[in-house]
Amino acid sequence: MRLFACAALAAALGLSGAAIAQGQPSADELVAKNLAARGGADALAALKSVKFTGKLIFPGDFQLAYDETRAHEAKGDATRVNASIQGLTLVQAYDGANGWRINPFQGRRDAEKMTEDEARSMADSALIDGVLLSAKKEGAKVAYLGREDFDGTLGYKLKVSQPDGDEFVYLLDPDTFLEIKMTETRRLRGAQQVTEYELGDYVKVGGVYFPMSVDSWQQGQQNQRQRVVIASAEANVDAPPALFAQPADAPKPALPGPTDKNLQPRDKNEKPADSDVPHPSKPKAE
Repeated sequence: MRLFACAALAAALGLSGAAIAQGQPSADELVAKNLAARGGADALAALKSVKFTGKLIFPGDFQLAYDETRAHEAKGDATRVNASIQGLTLVQAYDGANGWRINPFQGRRDAEKMTEDEARSMADSALIDGVLLSAKKEGAKVAYLGREDFDGTLGYKLKVSQPDGDEFVYLLDPDTFLEIKMTETRRLRGAQQVTEYELGDYVKVGGVYFPMSVDSWQQGQQNQRQRVVIASAEANVDAPPALFAQPADAPKPALPGPTDKNLQPRDKNEKPADSDVPHPSKPKAE
């Protein structure tokens, strides 16, 4: 099944397999095609923030309300994801430099800082342009790996190698040049983790195409997919830095103090009352 097929869009942009010169395309050519397919450099530059609202679906049809905001911030691209059910909200965020989370499902009500590996993953998720189109300015390398079949679609395969060692392999639809599959390989807590994604149902938001359906699963566990389905999206929403900043811990309630005045600490300059001074009893006269 092809997750995204839009011949009209491809024709309008002049994007088709025949549009690539005879022979093997270069990675730069394919990235340029993807940029044009997404909406072009001007449209991406005009997009300062974007918000997605929908639902997050886990195996067994366990659903949570979902909203995600990304924005260009002074420190870098930032993101915040909220997933809520029955009054509890899981928060994962990145402020452009650091990542943090609140996970009430594990009994934690205060924000906790993410590890460096986790924050790096959130930083990639925060990129409005996406990892592929941000590769050069992030110092990553992009290589063309040939063609690969994906549910009957012979996609163009590109590999992004980041300086920190994380890798992303994309399949681009041969008609639209939009991403239809991505495989992410990174190290988390010292172990290699491979996550696969299928992307589809693209919709233009602020002049830029984004997928409204994203399935993901750990490699080898395709029957444990989780899916994000976006119902609405907004461009250039209000997204102040405070939205992405880690909140301070809630103040701890003060312990009750002693109520008996005789237990209160005495001022060091205060003389003890006569009644407070012990008087040894005199021995009785014989």
